[in-house]
Amino acid sequence: MHTLLITGPGGAGRTTVAAATALAAARQGRRVLLLSGDVADPLAALTGEPAGESAEVVPGLRAATTAGGVRVARVDSGEEFRDELVALQERGSTLLGMVGARPLGAEELTELPGAEQFALLRALRRAAAAPGSDLVVVDMPPLHQALAALALPAQLRRYLARLLPAERQAARALRPVLAQLAGVPMPAQWLYEAAARWDEELAAVQAVIEADTTEVRLVAEPGPAAAEAIRLGRLGLALQQLPLSAVVANRLLPQGSADPWLAGLAAQQEKCTAGWAGELPVTRLAHLGRDPRGPRDLELLAAADGLVPQPPAPRRAWAVEDRLAEDGVLVWVVPLPGARKRDLDLIRRGDELLLTAGPYRRIAPLPSALRRCAVSGAALAEDVLRIRFTPDPGLWPRAFGARTS
Repeated sequence: MHTLLITGPGGAGRTTVAAATALAAARQGRRVLLLSGDVADPLAALTGEPAGESAEVVPGLRAATTAGGVRVARVDSGEEFRDELVALQERGSTLLGMVGARPLGAEELTELPGAEQFALLRALRRAAAAPGSDLVVVDMPPLHQALAALALPAQLRRYLARLLPAERQAARALRPVLAQLAGVPMPAQWLYEAAARWDEELAAVQAVIEADTTEVRLVAEPGPAAAEAIRLGRLGLALQQLPLSAVVANRLLPQGSADPWLAGLAAQQEKCTAGWAGELPVTRLAHLGRDPRGPRDLELLAAADGLVPQPPAPRRAWAVEDRLAEDGVLVWVVPLPGARKRDLDLIRRGDELLLTAGPYRRIAPLPSALRRCAVSGAALAEDVLRIRFTPDPGLWPRAFGARTS
């Protein structure tokens, strides 16, 4: 299963590009599932009326097939939020009764900020397990929100791992005593069971995001603002080790216009696009002269070269270079395209490294060999951050002494 996540700066046309990509792939015989979490449902205006009734693809995810042969699934984050909170209340009914609380009814629940991202991630996990699809195309939120959402499963799992273990052991030991004193089952059991269930689901989502078959495509309308957005987007993706397959230069104006203003704007777009093409595959989509309005316009865009994704290459892990014999250090090589020295920061904390690159941060677990070392320096050159680790002689007494004598 190939999963293609499509995002970009707000207003760049990522929904249109996602729909055109799905249609182009279906035209080549691929079995495509197009997933969107946009409340306004802009896909309906692009893909037209479905060819039939929606059907359940997997439990919790329904899709309808369009005339172009693409199955389209839309995420209802409000329904997802209500179902989850009602289920949580049911599992905690004993505790709620003890404190005299009245449960909320499903009809009076409104989703909270952030519910859309959680619902989309759960739908992504379900879509990846859906039978009968070769390609899942996901219309992600705008770039910064998409990067935050994709980093969320690993972050939340780290929080659970840090916060629960010691408390879980204490709760298990005290639960029988507390239950006898209070005369009712204690809430610790359902609380930790819920946490275990969340961790299991987060792990499943994280596995999809980190799979070799998942990659990202960025959509932008070329120009100075887009160039900076793409630079930061590439940086954020690299920090999370998410592969970027291509950039879609959208709404390109034709060259050679008689209008000086249009000619200048087209030249500016071409310069920006050429800069991207020097570093990444670029797919060009022409401006239709209007906003795409329906299946006919979508057909025109789907005919562009390069929209159908190729099978992704295996991901590359951050390499550890062994320079013990030459310099007495190990070097962790972290590719960060577009990074600037003033935007970088790193802190060693236990067996983890806190990396900051521009507006993005990642807490990365250290490889086992580096956990026995201390950070002794770092340098950024040619879009690669090289972090130097000096072995601790107390932890590497024989190997370190033998290789540096």
